[in-house]
Amino acid sequence: MRLDRRELMLSAGALGLASALPQTVWAAGAGQDAALDQRLAQLANTILVGAPETATSLGLDKGARAGLKSRLTDQSVGAAAESTKLCLDSLSDLAKFKDQDLSPASQLSKGAVTYALELGRDGGQFEFGENTLNAVMDESATPYLVNQMTSSFSSVPEFLDSHHQIASKADAEAYLARLSGFARLLDQENQRIARDAGHGVTPPDFLLKNAIGQLTGMVQPSATQSRMTQSLSSRAKALGLVGDYEARAAKIVETEVYPALARQTDALKTVAASANSDAGVWKLKDGEAYYGWLLKVGTSTGLTADQIHQMGLDQNQAIEARMDGLLAKQGLTQGTVGERMTALSKQPQYLFSNDDQGREQLIAYLNGRIAAVRPRLKDAFGLTLKAPVLVKRVPEDIQDGAAQGYMNTGSLDGTRPSTYYINLKSTANWPRFSLPSLTYHETVPGHAWQGAYLTESGDVPLIRVLLSGFNAYVEGWALYAEQLADEIGMYDDDWAGQLGYLQAQKFRAVRLVVDTGLHAKRWSRDQAIDWAVANSGRTRAAMTSEIDRYCATPGQACGYKVGHTEINRLRDRAVAALGKRYDLRAFNDTVVKTGAVPLTVLGREIDRYIAETAKA
Repeated sequence: MRLDRRELMLSAGALGLASALPQTVWAAGAGQDAALDQRLAQLANTILVGAPETATSLGLDKGARAGLKSRLTDQSVGAAAESTKLCLDSLSDLAKFKDQDLSPASQLSKGAVTYALELGRDGGQFEFGENTLNAVMDESATPYLVNQMTSSFSSVPEFLDSHHQIASKADAEAYLARLSGFARLLDQENQRIARDAGHGVTPPDFLLKNAIGQLTGMVQPSATQSRMTQSLSSRAKALGLVGDYEARAAKIVETEVYPALARQTDALKTVAASANSDAGVWKLKDGEAYYGWLLKVGTSTGLTADQIHQMGLDQNQAIEARMDGLLAKQGLTQGTVGERMTALSKQPQYLFSNDDQGREQLIAYLNGRIAAVRPRLKDAFGLTLKAPVLVKRVPEDIQDGAAQGYMNTGSLDGTRPSTYYINLKSTANWPRFSLPSLTYHETVPGHAWQGAYLTESGDVPLIRVLLSGFNAYVEGWALYAEQLADEIGMYDDDWAGQLGYLQAQKFRAVRLVVDTGLHAKRWSRDQAIDWAVANSGRTRAAMTSEIDRYCATPGQACGYKVGHTEINRLRDRAVAALGKRYDLRAFNDTVVKTGAVPLTVLGREIDRYIAETAKA
């Protein structure tokens, strides 16, 4: 990450918009690259001030930004409007910079940041849900501010436990401030729940039922035994901090947080009285336009719902044919591919016991897969990255609404590694052969590897780190990483694992079909679940969780296969153009070093790589 002295010295008091900058910044003599760097550094600081959790997660809540460690993101009604204004003002400033006056690196930054700001600007036209720049970059844009998986009630306790570092008394006090702020944040959300309901925007009844169940469960432990209390208490005691932090945290939980959680439960119960089971955003006012925007957020393309739906059908069929051949080689010929994979997933040799011992064995297996792939990364990359990874179970108090597996990138200062979360509500959802591909996707050479370049290289400006949530690139790369694992031999002696990899690829094609089916073709929840189960070969419980995820964050699931398809298309272009000069490692390094960008920007960078390699 590239952090120069100017970026470090800018403080919250100097975070005006570009109009406050000295006019010399815009002068040609100042150098357009330098002027752009300064404007983007200012924007980065503005974003951090508005997203304190991001500052903490990246290890940037220190020095001039230390005050951010006591705060949480504003979720008030006016916050979304402020985000839209920031995007509009920043776009106006960036338009003053002409590409012909910028270096290739600055053109890359301008292109990526402009695309992100345009998405944030366009999300501002929808007066419901969470469609801000931060939500766009966090893969969490949603019509329903409070739902079963992207809500503060589930994210804040885990953030406080895993991201809020405690190394001093000041850190512990900041934790308490945030704990109290959590209660205020919940009340802010309640106001928006009521406002959205007034616009006719209410989550489907099945999402509300899940969220209400989670909220109810969160207040069951005593305040002292709450994870929010124990996380602070245990760490403060380990450091020998004086301050009776357990009692103080428990008091805040009991008198502020638990009542706020109860108020949010009541708010959801109120809107649930008028909710129905319609699963798609087609039911909302301007629902078609909203889903079109979400698809652009999810894919960074102009593909329509019909085009994406057909892509899913075609790729599902192609991958199924390949799986059929592999199954037949093992003598597995009876039933559809989905039925045969379902049967395979129930065979005892592929199952971990659904108890604490089985869960420990499963996590140990994941760590073993990470260790096994690292020595082979030299066959796919010239880059050498550390990419440390911690494997962790999704906390039990949020597992009912959480995704099946996900990654949180490590901090920029190296104090916290990337964390690979796996949902172990039921180990039956994870037959052994399904786990390698998921692990390569989330860790190395997938998310953790790609994210490590942002945090370890020293070559990426802060603004590009903050605006690195281009879904199609991020998830497309991780899906491509699954493919790379196959290509470098991780399944040479594991036919079941290779089937698991292909099943995972097929599942992402299934996502294209069911996401567009739900939101553009008016499929019911049950219709989507049935189709996903029949075509993925995965358990109904797992597919129910997945379909509910697509209802909460429409369009996000479409980024995986669209991004993967585009990366492969660009690779084919490089192979054809370069012939003997083509090198897989150089291509892969170029994609990673480009950083998370819209697919359109990635295409331009690959064209530049091809041209430069051809001249060499």
